[in-house]
Amino acid sequence: MKFTLSWLKEHLDTTATVEEICDTLTDLGLEVEEVVNPAEALKAFTLAKIEAAEQHPDADRLRVCKVTTDEGEKQIVCGAPNARAGITVVLCKPGDYVPGLDFTLSVGKIRGVESHGMMASWRELQLGEDHDGIAELESGDVGDKLVDWLAANDPAKVDPVIEIAITPNRPDALGVYGIARDLAARGLGTLKTTDYTPVAGQFPCPINVTIDEDTLDGAPVFAGRVIRGVKNGPSPQWLQDQLNAIGLRPISTLVDITNFFTFDQNRPLHVFDVAKVNGDLRVHRTQGGETLVALDGKEYTFAPGQIVVSDDNGVESIGGIMGGEETGCSEETVDVFLESAFWDHIQIATTGRALKINSDARYRFERGVDPEFTVEGLERATQMILDLCGGEASEVVIAGKVPNHARSYTLKPERVQSLVGMEIPESEQRQTLTRLGFRLEGNNAHVPSWRPDVQGEADLVEEVARIASLTKLVGKPLKRLNDGIPKPVMTPAQRRLQMARRTSAALGYNEVVSYTFIDEASATLFGGGDLATKLANPISSEMSHLRPALLPGLLQAAARNQARGYNDLALFEVGPAFHGGEPGEQHTLISGILVGKSGPKDVHGASRDVDVFDAKADIEAVLAAIGAPAKVQILRGAQGWWHPGRHGKICLGPKKVLGVFGELHPKVLNEMGVKGPVVGFTIWPDEIPMPRKSGANRGALEISDLQAVERDFAFVVDAEVEALTLVNAAAGADKALITDVRVFDEFIGGSLGEGKKSLAITVRLQPTDKTLKEKDIEAVSAKIIAKVTKATGGELRG
Repeated sequence: MKFTLSWLKEHLDTTATVEEICDTLTDLGLEVEEVVNPAEALKAFTLAKIEAAEQHPDADRLRVCKVTTDEGEKQIVCGAPNARAGITVVLCKPGDYVPGLDFTLSVGKIRGVESHGMMASWRELQLGEDHDGIAELESGDVGDKLVDWLAANDPAKVDPVIEIAITPNRPDALGVYGIARDLAARGLGTLKTTDYTPVAGQFPCPINVTIDEDTLDGAPVFAGRVIRGVKNGPSPQWLQDQLNAIGLRPISTLVDITNFFTFDQNRPLHVFDVAKVNGDLRVHRTQGGETLVALDGKEYTFAPGQIVVSDDNGVESIGGIMGGEETGCSEETVDVFLESAFWDHIQIATTGRALKINSDARYRFERGVDPEFTVEGLERATQMILDLCGGEASEVVIAGKVPNHARSYTLKPERVQSLVGMEIPESEQRQTLTRLGFRLEGNNAHVPSWRPDVQGEADLVEEVARIASLTKLVGKPLKRLNDGIPKPVMTPAQRRLQMARRTSAALGYNEVVSYTFIDEASATLFGGGDLATKLANPISSEMSHLRPALLPGLLQAAARNQARGYNDLALFEVGPAFHGGEPGEQHTLISGILVGKSGPKDVHGASRDVDVFDAKADIEAVLAAIGAPAKVQILRGAQGWWHPGRHGKICLGPKKVLGVFGELHPKVLNEMGVKGPVVGFTIWPDEIPMPRKSGANRGALEISDLQAVERDFAFVVDAEVEALTLVNAAAGADKALITDVRVFDEFIGGSLGEGKKSLAITVRLQPTDKTLKEKDIEAVSAKIIAKVTKATGGELRG
């Protein structure tokens, strides 16, 4: 959005400088992107007077001029045909940069005659297109600054141009008047308001307008009138200067007036040449296939449902986007139909994108214009046409009605403090909203029709804070409700899950986040798939049931990776699983799987398949990280998707299961399309007892400075005896002294005989009060042998 300083001052009575205005606009949310100030490039130039002009001795078209300057008389060689004695000119001295020529002057010789500067034309100063001769000034004294002379005699040529970026939610700032309103609300000046008197119609409008019933949602209101007897031609110089300054080419008075209102009031208008309109105007949706040559000279073909304006000859305008070339105005135009309509922003955006048309009208209508200004804009533009082009106006014709955008929200002064953190007195808040056009009735703030972005109480707070300036925000520490360290935000259960994720990732697992819905076949494999967990309206056949476990999702992820050549995987997931369809029939699980090899091949050793002990080590690490007790039992008898002989349940007693680890059943892998081997684990974190102490501090480290003692034992037991039974028996021989029991060897066959095996264990004894003597060690050893013999039925190996 571009506008000049003088244009802004037509609506804002202010003495602020360009810098102050730009800083304020950016602070208000209307970010200044560029300021073009012609005076900056002209500040070095001064006025001078030619005292004499003689023919150059070696060039017919050159003159040697004696010029009076503020530095005395200078000799300047000039080739302009109008260089003569007695005229006041613009002097460019050596060292000055000439913008129109893009170079810096220096003292030089032209055909052997020394020249000290130049006298510039308007085009060389970038102040016009005149280049037939040097600029002649009718007034001014020698030594006066050119910028001062222009400010007094032709201010449009040194009028700064400001360009701001408009966010899509601020269509009111697409008009200079809306920008002035924001600056006035900040206190940078006073908003100039002008009342208008509707133009009395002198005759009935000869063109009627209608809107089809199925089009009212996209074109709620269409107003217009005929103005006959106008004289179209070049617009006044002030209007041309304003349009030129913002990059618009003046065309004719009628067209320039519509462009003026587009940028001045954010009210796009359109004029039809009445002589080229056949019959009445109808606003309707296209059937598809209609064509129109628009004002940009291009032919457009319409799709079904796009809104256009037609007469008896066919389509004459693309509603709210661009008029047609056939009914456009020219210098021969005598009678015009002036249109002011309101269009739905979504309809405009859809049609504009489909036709690939970018116009100032489309840009504004698709962001939003003031619906209440539709008729007022028509009246104001009518008066301007009558003032500049003459003629007389008909009565106004209106089809449809202005849509109701009235809404109000409660102003709560204390919300500024709670939402923004600024302390603004209520009186100032109310004054701010009033200056922005809000109508206050008690604490109800009625939103003006030009602010479609205000949609709630929080937006009122934003307006108050924006005008007050968010730069006044001061950082303040948040108040603490209680002294000391605040309570943790996360619950103990949430912290456990967080620690489980961190530990699993540290072990080399990649986290998976899968859907809680799986297919019936996969759900059935893991104990689900019944009607209780079936979805009534699944999004696909592969997501028909709530998952009974996390392992199906992990296995499906493994299958997808294997299909793409990634065979060695470590995946885990933390999330809910469901054992029913009612509230509360769900539980949180932690599951992980290892697929393929334990590591890549290298020169230091062969790669091996993952096994049950890899899963056991990982589940023990996760359980330790989330606070599970160190002393647990490992039992058999897990669900059917685990390998019957290669799994274990980690329990606190027979009924308190903390987790399961082991190898997945080959049949399950085959059904899921996963190439084995696959081992994994599942943890039920809700089954792990919470620590008795809720404090964050750890207990004191207990460590003994006495030397530990290790003794090895080998027992011959039946082949069916589990190593864990032997380990637990040995550990229970003396719980005070024995700190660790570890199996280090297994031997089957040889002289042991069939059905027997030898298990060798290391027992670590750690004294706490005195150094162990040989008799103490022998006493403990005897207890270990007795306990193991009783528990396993074996005997100490000789």
